[in-house]
Amino acid sequence: MSFGKLLKDVKAQIRETDVESVRKGVEAQKGPGGAGNGAGPILIDVREKDEWAEGFIPGARSIPRGFLELRIEDQVPEHGAEIVLYCAGGTRSALAAKSLADLGYTNVKSMAGGFTAWKRAGLKFDRPFVMTQEQSLRYARHTMLPEVGEAGQAKLLQSKVLCLGAGGLGSPAGLYLAAAGVGTIGFVDDDVVDASNLQRQILHATDRVGMPKVESAKIAIAKLNPDVKVIGHQTRLTSENVLDIIKDYDVIIDGADNFPTRYLINDAALKLGKPLIDGSIYRFEGTVTTFLPFKGPCYRCFYPEPPPPDMAPSCQEAGVLGVLCGVIGSLEVVEAIKVLLGVGKTLSGRELHFDALGMKFREFKRPHDPTCPVCGDGKKAEDIELIDYQQFCNVRT
Repeated sequence: MSFGKLLKDVKAQIRETDVESVRKGVEAQKGPGGAGNGAGPILIDVREKDEWAEGFIPGARSIPRGFLELRIEDQVPEHGAEIVLYCAGGTRSALAAKSLADLGYTNVKSMAGGFTAWKRAGLKFDRPFVMTQEQSLRYARHTMLPEVGEAGQAKLLQSKVLCLGAGGLGSPAGLYLAAAGVGTIGFVDDDVVDASNLQRQILHATDRVGMPKVESAKIAIAKLNPDVKVIGHQTRLTSENVLDIIKDYDVIIDGADNFPTRYLINDAALKLGKPLIDGSIYRFEGTVTTFLPFKGPCYRCFYPEPPPPDMAPSCQEAGVLGVLCGVIGSLEVVEAIKVLLGVGKTLSGRELHFDALGMKFREFKRPHDPTCPVCGDGKKAEDIELIDYQQFCNVRT
């Protein structure tokens, strides 16, 4: 049998679609207003890496033809999902469609004409972020994960995460964000490095005692990963500056050690639609959760009113096991990376509690409160008015 006869037989067994139908599917995938929440088909580019680098259809996932059978179930576990495959001209995608049908996928199509036809139609296409050889080596253990891949790593390199505090939780969070290749990391902290910080705040060092923590953080991260840009905000968050500070970041990691800041950042994150990863530590215990704006509970759902000051002493007053900060801060980064990549199940609606003395993790359900004063039923982001919470939290100024 000649290859031409083989291809003809394959095309007789599969379904093909055209460029215009795929265009409509891409628009549906974007959803109303480009929100990215539509129900269009899963678009898979089966061309090789060098071809992908020249451009791809917006929203497509890259799985080179030689890896398709190996990786498809990680990328698309549902065998009934609607899938459109494309290559350069429509040949490899046709063979790939037959292969997926043999694997039990029931709703697969090949785009006739491939990416060449897409470009000839004058339709928009994207170009990928191309990693350097050094970056490919540095992030190799990430890119071999199907849930990350080169596209996911490129997304991390283009992402921006803000850490509230460069202290106990901000230290491990900042270091692991930098190690993961998150391209821009911001720190909000108006404090300086003190010798008593060094037992847990691993961003800092003895020779930087007395230095502003945001400057010390820049030095530490520059040594770890030159890919990463560090932005220091040497200030306290207030209702006047919080929106300007957080507006350009994709995710916020909260390592604040006081209730006024926690309440303020909760309201500001809701108002701007920013995912907020919350962590807290006390002596030998810590908690982590994730707040997705108007898709689950917020901090005020958890704590409508702050506890009395004597029931929530600071680390300075009560002490903390230094390494506990590493556990909780690292878990915050795990959540942040999942949110950035859109993979896995976040802790939204759940709170993870860690007891270091008992070496136990426990999970608590934390449902949305329909009567919450900031995200309750009927509340809208634009209606949120920011306040400074010192009086609300009974904090002396």
